[in-house]
Amino acid sequence: MNTLLVLLGPTGVGKTEWSIRLAKALNTPVVSADSRQIYRGMQIATAAPTAEEQEQAAHFFVGTLSPETYYSASAYEQEVLSLLEELFLQHTVVILSGGSMLYIDAVCKGMDELPTVDEELRNQLRELYLREGLDPIRQQLKIVDPLFYSQVDLKNPQRVIHALEICLMSGKPYSSLRTNRDKKRPFRIVKIGFTRDREDLYDRINRRVDKMVLEGLVEEARGFYPMRHLNSLNTVGYKELFRYFDGDWSLEQAIEKIKQHSRNYARKQLTWFRRDNAVHWVNLTDKEQDVMELASSLLEREQ
Repeated sequence: MNTLLVLLGPTGVGKTEWSIRLAKALNTPVVSADSRQIYRGMQIATAAPTAEEQEQAAHFFVGTLSPETYYSASAYEQEVLSLLEELFLQHTVVILSGGSMLYIDAVCKGMDELPTVDEELRNQLRELYLREGLDPIRQQLKIVDPLFYSQVDLKNPQRVIHALEICLMSGKPYSSLRTNRDKKRPFRIVKIGFTRDREDLYDRINRRVDKMVLEGLVEEARGFYPMRHLNSLNTVGYKELFRYFDGDWSLEQAIEKIKQHSRNYARKQLTWFRRDNAVHWVNLTDKEQDVMELASSLLEREQ
């Protein structure tokens, strides 16, 4: 049976390196599961695979969309499933690699069937958010769906706005449309999760941010500054530098905030992924563990 080999883990852990090594060993492509690498021009901030790395293994869903394009986990689910149908005609194993929790769940478990949001409504809510902030949208959501209001991260504009969009489009609470039932897939799924000792992971994250700055992260962010209201640019690495451009922080403060927020995101990713009992974890700090050997064993064992 065809197999989707899912490589997941926190930011900075080393997923790109191992996805390429495994892709070369298995002679198969890599499908990116990163909700920001999918946008063009964000190479440095998202640590997207370089041109040289993409020459070593074919990658999909890297740098394919304009940052101005609205995109969702639901759209990603449908496009990846369609792509996998084609890829499995040529490969028995395909790699899905990334750290975006919802994107990985969308492919492995499926998204609920939700109504398509009218573009006019989306623009109205976006303009309200830009004009008055998130609070009036939160208050509307509290009225139409108090249950989801009590569950959602109220500091996450994308989640709050999306929930209200669905409520207004369907005339029903968003929470009532969420089934939380996994969909069956016509391929088997094998998951390997990468982690490291905390000190090692945090050091890698800090050093990677310093490397990004040297490679031109500030200049890359400055090019997007006029479009800073876009959801795609609400990204660690950019949003802190936008505060620097606004005069709120010094460059040194912004860089330290990027490191801090990256570490916070890594903790959030690990908390999310560790809920999944199907993940086979590898601590990359432990040099004794051989990822290649583990992958081969899992692919053979679960035939």
